[in-house]
Amino acid sequence: MEEKELIEKCKNGSRTAQWELYQKYSPVLFGICLRYSDSRETAEDILQDTFLKIYSSIDDYEGAGSFEGWMKRIAVNTAITNYHQTAKHKHHEDVDDYAQLIASDDPNFDSLEFTREELLGVVNSLPDGYRMVFNMFAIEGFKHREIAEMLGIDINTSKTQFMRARNIVVKKLNELKRIKRH
Repeated sequence: MEEKELIEKCKNGSRTAQWELYQKYSPVLFGICLRYSDSRETAEDILQDTFLKIYSSIDDYEGAGSFEGWMKRIAVNTAITNYHQTAKHKHHEDVDDYAQLIASDDPNFDSLEFTREELLGVVNSLPDGYRMVFNMFAIEGFKHREIAEMLGIDINTSKTQFMRARNIVVKKLNELKRIKRH
């Protein structure tokens, strides 16, 4: 079934079309959910919420722009909502309590030295706020102004959290590289 037809059938409430939409797009949307969550189980919950939102608001999609991009934005927003809801129940240190990390500019740094799992593991080890901003800026391509609006933070906080997250990632990857060489 072509995308346009699939969308129309979903708008008409076809369970078969909804299932096909899920089968077609769940892998890419799950990847997004996984980047914004602290566990696979949480990512699965976010994915389910994402599809519920997609199904319930599919009438709002008017065909302008990429349908996949529209769904990705819903996934990101759902993950952010989940983060805000669960953040209330977690004890977080203020980002200013973390030591300022300074990463050396290593011209020999090669991200190809690391597996996808190693890179994902390092990013997922970031504190929640840092991980959110890092993913939104570096992976999803949002601007700091957009990140600030979506997360309800100051634009300078977004920039600072991204810089600190990047420094942590570089430091941890350099440590991992040293370990792999020995």
